[in-house]
Amino acid sequence: MPGPAATKLDWQGTITAVQPRIRMTRSFDQRHHSYLGYALFVEGVVEGAARLFSLGVGPAAHEKHGFAPGDVVSGQALSVPDPELEPVEFYKVTRIRVAKPGESPKEEPPPWTGAPPSLATYRERGHRRLAAQTYESHCTRCLWGARMPVEMILDQWNPDRRSYRFETFCYGPKSCLRYRPGPARKVPGRKGMSWTEEDWVDEQDTAHREPGE
Repeated sequence: MPGPAATKLDWQGTITAVQPRIRMTRSFDQRHHSYLGYALFVEGVVEGAARLFSLGVGPAAHEKHGFAPGDVVSGQALSVPDPELEPVEFYKVTRIRVAKPGESPKEEPPPWTGAPPSLATYRERGHRRLAAQTYESHCTRCLWGARMPVEMILDQWNPDRRSYRFETFCYGPKSCLRYRPGPARKVPGRKGMSWTEEDWVDEQDTAHREPGE
C-alpha cells in the first residue's frame, strides 16, 4: 500500500500502444507468470509536463474501456513504488475518461496494432524470447510484444536472495519476418551456478500453434 505521502498525479494523452502487463518470477529452471493487466503507452502530459509515459491498468479496467491505440485518455495515477517489479511508470489508475477516435486506416502487420486480446489468450498462446534490440526497433507498438520485469530467486534455500532484470518476449505469429530471438538467456543460481534457457523451451511453449498463429 502507498504511504500517506503518495500523491495522485493528473495525466492525459493519446494511447500509442497497448501490451500485456506481466511479471515473471524465475527460480533457476522454473518460472512463473503473474498476469497483472495491461500496459498503456501514452503520448501526452503528466502534471503539466509533455512527455511519453506508461500506465498499468487491471483486467477490469481494460474490459470496461477496451483500450486501443488512438484513444484519447485522461485520469489520475500513482508512481510505481518499485520500478524493478513493474513494466510501467504509473499504476493504480483512477478517474479514467476515454474518447474513442474515428475510424482510422488499417496498417498491414507487422506490427499488429489495435485492442489486445484477453490475458487468457496470451497465457494460452505462450511466448518466445525476443531480442531486446528487436523489441525496441520493431515491437514497441505491437500488441503481441511484452517487456517483463523478472524477479530471480537466486537460492531456493534462501529465497530472500533475489536479483532483477527485464526481458522481452513475443506472443505473435511464429511466421513474423521481424522476429529475432537474440541469445539464450542465463538464469543465475546458488553458489555461482547458472541455467541456460535453450531454444527447446520456446519450441515447447508454442508447439500447439501453427506458423501463422
